[in-house]
Amino acid sequence: MGRRSSCLLLSLVLALVFSGCGRSRGRVQEIAYVSAPQQILRDHVSAVFTKTGVVKNGDRVQILEREKRFARVRTASGEEGWLEQHSLVPQSVYDGFQKLAQQAQNSPVQATGTTRNDTNIHLDPGRETEHLYLLSQGAKVSILKRAIAEKTVPGAIVKPASTNKNDSSKPAMPFMEDWWLIRDPEGRVGWVLARMVDLDVPLEIAQYAEGQRPVAFFVLDQVADGDKKVPQYLVVMTEPKDGLPFDYNQVRVFTWNVKHHRYETAYREHNLNGVLPVMVSQEAFDKEGTLPVFVLQVKDDNGNLSQRKYKMNTPIVRRVLAPGEVKAPAAPRKSRHH
Repeated sequence: MGRRSSCLLLSLVLALVFSGCGRSRGRVQEIAYVSAPQQILRDHVSAVFTKTGVVKNGDRVQILEREKRFARVRTASGEEGWLEQHSLVPQSVYDGFQKLAQQAQNSPVQATGTTRNDTNIHLDPGRETEHLYLLSQGAKVSILKRAIAEKTVPGAIVKPASTNKNDSSKPAMPFMEDWWLIRDPEGRVGWVLARMVDLDVPLEIAQYAEGQRPVAFFVLDQVADGDKKVPQYLVVMTEPKDGLPFDYNQVRVFTWNVKHHRYETAYREHNLNGVLPVMVSQEAFDKEGTLPVFVLQVKDDNGNLSQRKYKMNTPIVRRVLAPGEVKAPAAPRKSRHH
């Protein structure tokens, strides 16, 4: 009887121990990811608590339970604690970023840039869209694409439409903002507010922007000037404002004058309804040899998209017509309003 009692007692103790372990570990409800820069894990949801761990942006956690504004989570290293739920995004948001990166894996880089401030990477263009990753100030990014989205201000009061028949004022149009689709050094892809990124346009050619905003820039080739190689550039530009219906409306090619040791504008074209991406490559042209080539995508007045190919035989830039294509007569110069 003594031995049997001892065995029963031991079994009871072990059952209680494992039962307690099960409660401490908690049942995993779902997977989430930390969207805040850094959060402290706490042992209690109260003003007084003990720190049980730290999670940082992008960390994967298991949600064990929820309570109003807080969720109890477990990290990959086994730390458990409570944090505010607004610091978490669901698995679906993470999957959305993975899909976006896969879709953009072969997208050509249009420019490089540097973030002005700490900047959220969004899943879609727009300030109120889901975001997960955070870029720190001074981060380098590759720019892939442009989009526009309406600017939304949290808490803003919408002005009701006037019922006065004599009021001829037009309804206020929404303010649109430019967004960049970017890829960061870790391979993460997403949308950032364009004004938060400064393009790394070389100063030697940026000074010739003449008040226009560079959208993309490319090295076409290099020329020898003494013992150094100097790059020659294609730059696409737009008017210095957000929300325009085109990605760019002008292009310029800057070639290096070896004799005077300076950049000069070899080619410029205006009044384009240009759409990114711009493609840059090299191509063989019989007696001219292998030359730099760039292809623009341009929409006509009906919204139809066509491609225009150009070649550069320094310092001459010419249009390359496709088989059967007839060069259109030059249109008279006129100002365009958008």
